[in-house]
Order: sequence, then structure tokens, then C-alpha cells
Amino acid sequence: TEPSPLAHEILSARPYAFLDDAPLEERRTRAVQMRRTLDYSSADELGKLDAAAIEMVRQQAAPQAQNADELHDALLLSGFLAEQEHPGWEPLFQELAAAARAARLRIAGGEGQFALWVAAERKPRFDAVFPGAVYQPPISAPPREQAQAWTREQALVEIVRGRMEILGPVTDAAVADSLRIPTADVLSALAALEKEGFVLRGHFSGTKQMEWCDRRLLARIHRATLDRLRKEIEPAAAGDFLRFLLAWQHADPEHRVDGPLGLSAVIGMLQGFEVPAAAWESAVLPARMTRYDPAWLDQLCLSGEWVWLRLFPPADSNGRPSGAHRASPITLLLREQMESWLVLAAPAWAGRNGQSLGASALQVLEYLDARGACFFQEIVSGAGLLRTEVEGALRELIAAGRVTGDGFAGLRALAIAPDKTLGTSQQKHKDGRPGILPTLPPTAGRWSALSRKPQALPARAAELDLVELTARELLARYGVVFFSLLAHEAGLPPWRELLHCFRRLEARGEIRGGRFVAGFPGEQYALPEAVQQLRAIRRKAPAGHFVTLSAADPLNLAGILTPGRKIVAIASNRVLYRDGIPIAAREGGELVDLHPSAGDLRSEIKLRLAK
Repeated sequence: TEPSPLAHEILSARPYAFLDDAPLEERRTRAVQMRRTLDYSSADELGKLDAAAIEMVRQQAAPQAQNADELHDALLLSGFLAEQEHPGWEPLFQELAAAARAARLRIAGGEGQFALWVAAERKPRFDAVFPGAVYQPPISAPPREQAQAWTREQALVEIVRGRMEILGPVTDAAVADSLRIPTADVLSALAALEKEGFVLRGHFSGTKQMEWCDRRLLARIHRATLDRLRKEIEPAAAGDFLRFLLAWQHADPEHRVDGPLGLSAVIGMLQGFEVPAAAWESAVLPARMTRYDPAWLDQLCLSGEWVWLRLFPPADSNGRPSGAHRASPITLLLREQMESWLVLAAPAWAGRNGQSLGASALQVLEYLDARGACFFQEIVSGAGLLRTEVEGALRELIAAGRVTGDGFAGLRALAIAPDKTLGTSQQKHKDGRPGILPTLPPTAGRWSALSRKPQALPARAAELDLVELTARELLARYGVVFFSLLAHEAGLPPWRELLHCFRRLEARGEIRGGRFVAGFPGEQYALPEAVQQLRAIRRKAPAGHFVTLSAADPLNLAGILTPGRKIVAIASNRVLYRDGIPIAAREGGELVDLHPSAGDLRSEIKLRLAK
């Protein structure tokens, strides 16, 4: 998604150090994009393990001995034990030394003598590392151990292997100090173990020094860290979770946004979700903003940041072409991610597309494929069609998901409110013939054909992790994601693939897993900031806020997260929430009670659902 930090010096070079023919303005644009790279301190914090989990695993991995036999097993497992590590085990060691099963190996280094407890079976390895070493009392290895010849490097690898099995995350200097040998020798042994996959290196404790850890112990620390994070979270009730969703998506009056930047943030949460064309500006976007100006949406689309289109194809219409209208599903996408979303929708396009096109629509599509993006007047003159024919053709292509426009005004003029936008000349004659269509508003911009065939899409888009793209978008939309929540999402990858992606993101430390919402089975995952906001909303007493949403809104979760009937996702239907609980709805012009408290609020319900 952005240049590697290693490429910054090249990409930000002076103009005379050019690599291509791109103008200076484009270079400055890329330089701005590069600033999004994580700094090194932030990158080091990702996946940081819990200190309490590390200490717990260290205590679990440390050898335990209640008698001489258990101490002997510990010496065989760990390779050796330092004398000062377990002073209370001296009587047990003396019992082993009396039986010639272990001995004390004294090493010169540091302050005075340094003693190691070594089992008789491990004596050949220490003889290879410390030639001429003296054992007190003298011991000899069993014949089967004496048969193998050890080089110093091989012996040191096995000694360090045993040591790593009982330590947890540790620096190479600490391992070298326990044996009183050069750190370079220990680093060589650790590198050999790393090549085998036995140990891993990293900043596990959050320190600047490189640490090494046994793979098995590291996996146990990861599990303990995740378990601790999950236990911190108390599941919220469905009502509290719905209150959180209203705040998370800015539909709650206290959390609404304003201005073009706020509008862009709202669209970023909703991209990929198809909403009836007329509902975007009449219900969905205004419900999340203190005030809404259609010019802001035109500005975001004309700037190239966002693009509108019909993402998922229509069902088979029995060969009859149909045009876009107010109820046609439309989604908004980041233009830079449009190709990836088209790849994601390609299976649905191949399996469901039965939409036939009229002669005029095919002619316009061929013209756009050959010429690229064109203004409306260019299409009229170049395709050799009347304005009315081009209008009808564009409606068909919009409904089939084959074209998009630079500005949202083009969709607004053709499908959402053509009579209001284009003027009185749009009205039909008495005999049903359409009147002469005027030119579309200037903010409509150009029209472009969409390539929906997978083989025609760029290879770089097909190589992206589309499952991770979907998973991150779902997390941005809902904050907390679980299977039951996705009942009205279309075109998603299988849940099992999303689940693998969520687990991978949790292992990286980017998201958290656990039981966030009570009453729903299966695994649940959430963004860290969503967990904090959900916890804060759960502790906050309900304020009696009413929120009215269109049934086509993504937050129409009545009957999905709450018991009772579902409300059909039509833009004209309405759902009324009070403190996150759906209490009533207007469906087909009739009021529907969704909660027992609806009877006590009849006048308030009628007033709010009538708007």
C-alpha cells in the first residue's frame, strides 16, 4: 500500500536524480503518502507480549525437584543448573553426587569460581566445551553416552538447547554468562537452533536488546497473553452493543460529524455496503452528520477519492433490460481500492449476471471501452445517438454495474431525482413520449466503463489479500465482528476464511479476540479502540435518546441482534431505536411494535417515524 522505508531515499530524491518521467507534482504526492509508514517505535510495540504471561511461563518451565530423582531428571532436561540458582536443593544434589549420578563442575570466570551441576550422562558434552575440566566428585558417563564423539560446536548447541527449554525469553549475553563462555560462541549455537526452528528471536519483553526464546514456550506465552486480554473483557448485552454501534457509526446525535472530512470518514465505514441509490443522500448520510451538503459528496467524488458503482450484479431479468432507479443498489468505494473490490465481486458477477443490455447500451459501452472516460456530450456525438437514447443507455449500464461517473451528480440526475435535477423538459408528453433532455449538470463529470471480467482486471489487484481487505473493512464498519452480525452483508468471503484472517490479525496484536457481546455463539474479534469505547458505553447509563434510521441502513439490525421480526431493507421503511433497542418500525406505511415499551410511547413513535 505504500513504499518500503528502504525506498524512501530514492523516491524522495531531488528532481535531478529522476527515475522516470513523472513530473515533480506527482513526486510530492508520493512523498506525502510515504509519511504514513509506521515509525520504528510503533512497529516494535505490535505484538508485544504481556510481562505477567512471560513470568508465568518462566515459572512453569523452571525445573521442580522434591527428591533426588526429580533433580536428576531436571539436570538431564536442562543440561545443567548453576549452583547459586537453587541453593535449597543442595541436599538433593549431595545425594546424587554420592551415587556418582551428578557432579559439580567448577569454571573460572567473573568473581572467583563458578560451579555448575552436571549429570553424569551429560559429561561428554561438557568435556568437549571445557577440555580438562575437573568434576567433584569424579564421575563417568554411561557407555552409550561415551560412544558418541562430540565437537565443541555440536556439544555447545545441545547444552544451549537444554538451557533454552527452561528460561523463556532471554538475551544471548545472559546465556553466555551462565556458562562463562564468550557471547559469540553462544550466538553461533543460537543461530544453529534458529535454523532448526527450535528458537525464535525478537523483542518479546519490549526491551531494546534482542531476545531468544524456545518456540514451544513462546507459543505458550502468546496463548497466555491472549487469554489475559480476553478475560479483561466482560461481554456486553445486545442493547449496549447496539448503543455502541450507533455511536461507532456516528448515528447517535452525540457522535455525529460535520464537513467534507467527516463525510469521508462516514463513507469509509460504509464502503462495500450496497444501499438504494436514493437512500444515500436522503437517509444514510444525513443520519450520521449534523448537517449534510450534497456538494461535499460531489467534491469527494470529483477529487478522485471516492467512486460510486453497483458492485454486485443484478439477478437474471429474463432477458429484459432494466434501467437504474431510486431503489438500485449502489455502493461507494475508495477509488484506489476499486480494482480489489471488483476482483472480490468477480465470483458473484460470473454466477449471477444475467442482465441483458439493449442496443443503445451496448453501443455506448463499446464507445466507452474504446475511448475511455468521456463527457456526456462526447458520448452523444461520438456514439451517434440521441440524448434520450444515451440517457436510457447510461441507466441500463448503471443498473448492470458496467459504468460509473466522476461525480455523484450524474447518478443523482439519472436515477435518484431526474425530474428535479434535469428540469421540466424531462417530463413526458401526453402520449407517453419523453421530452427533450437537457445537458447533465457540470458536476456529473465524465463517464467510464467498468471492466468486470476477472481476466481483464490488473494482476496486482488479483494478488491482493482480498479476505484481509474484507476483514479490515468489517472491523472498521462495526468495530466488533462475529458471524451473526453479518446476516445482511452481501458478497463476503466464507466465514471460515474470514476467521483465519481474524486469527492472524489477533496473533499480530492488531485486533483482539474474546467474548465481547453476550448471547451470540462463535468467535468474536474487535479493534482495540472499539473495545475501549464499548466498555465506556456499557458503563454509561442510558439517556433515552431516539434514533430513526432507514431500513436500508447497515444498522437495521432488528431481528438480527434482537428478538422479533426483521424489517425489510427498503429505503422507505423506518426503524426507531431508543437507547439501542429497536422499539418500533414503519413498514409498508404501517406501524409495527418491536418492543413492549412501544405502547407507552405511541405519540412519540408516530411523530418520529412520520419524518
